[in-house]
Amino acid sequence: MKIEHIVIRHLEMDMKAPFTTSFGTFDKKEFLLLEAIDADGTIGWGESVAFNVPFYSEETVKTNWHMLEDFLIPLILHKEIIHPSEVNEIFSAIRKNNMAKSALEGAIWDIYSQQTNQSLAHALGGTRKNIDVGISIGIQNSIEELVDIVAGFVKEGYKRIKVKIKPDWDVEVMRTLRKTFPDVAIMADANSAYRLADTELLKQLDDFDLMMIEQPLASDDIIDHAQLQQELATPICLDESIHSLEDARKAVELGSTKIINIKIGRVGGLTEAVKIHDYCKENNIPVWCGGMLESGVGRAHNVALTTLENFTLPGDTASSSRYFEKDIIEPEVIAENGSIEVPETAGIGYTVNRDTVESYTVAKKEYK
Repeated sequence: MKIEHIVIRHLEMDMKAPFTTSFGTFDKKEFLLLEAIDADGTIGWGESVAFNVPFYSEETVKTNWHMLEDFLIPLILHKEIIHPSEVNEIFSAIRKNNMAKSALEGAIWDIYSQQTNQSLAHALGGTRKNIDVGISIGIQNSIEELVDIVAGFVKEGYKRIKVKIKPDWDVEVMRTLRKTFPDVAIMADANSAYRLADTELLKQLDDFDLMMIEQPLASDDIIDHAQLQQELATPICLDESIHSLEDARKAVELGSTKIINIKIGRVGGLTEAVKIHDYCKENNIPVWCGGMLESGVGRAHNVALTTLENFTLPGDTASSSRYFEKDIIEPEVIAENGSIEVPETAGIGYTVNRDTVESYTVAKKEYK
């Protein structure tokens, strides 16, 4: 491969409904869409999952553009690449900025998959033809409203319900959900809203037979999580704390986590995501693929990754229609009875609708 042309687009997509977590509310999704064009004309697509504000991580849409334009694209443009796994090494001198790295690496994986006439899922080593998916539900105005929303998604057949929690929106919420839905797989996602001093409160969640509690403590912590896990019967799942294979190894060896959420953007791309998957498989740590309110391109990459063997828990890749009136890919990602059929065509398996992309584009720049 030899990337001769790269296009960055800043898109804004209105969300169907606001999505609220412990760190903020989103009513529109701003993100960067990358188009990479090889010397032979093959086009690959990647997506940055950074938000427009540094709530989830230090990265933002603006900082990602800066990193791509000034550092990452110059490292890739006109460079001979045999395999996309090389991109990880090429970017290794640039610290962090994983979401920016992942967007460009993802586009190159798409190109490679097309040039080798295989689906992205197959290129990554995936074998599944269908993947089970769950749904992520933000903080609502009332428990009653939440129960109604959960009931709708249970009826649609989603295999797991993830509910955002925060102080004063936790124990009673989970108690009501478990009482109302005694047989549904439910998990809680705290997005770092608690501290070790909240251990006694978090121990109350053990009463509700949850699949896991995701990232209850600080986003950069693996030490306190190890202590908390010793106190909890419910498995802790780490999300924001895991940015690399090394982070995963240390967390597992310390006993900080029993489950890991692999987000492609958070760990710097598909290559590192596969490495984390493989390590967790060897160490009997289940993994699942988390979501970042992606558009269809990012969603397609998530689908492909989730076909790997150790993704044994339903991920966050719900139908596109859950979040947006119209996605940028055709066909849109569709979950039927909690399952998504994995496309078998070469590359990401979906077609980017350029007219729709342009309608959402607020800024654009080309690099040759």
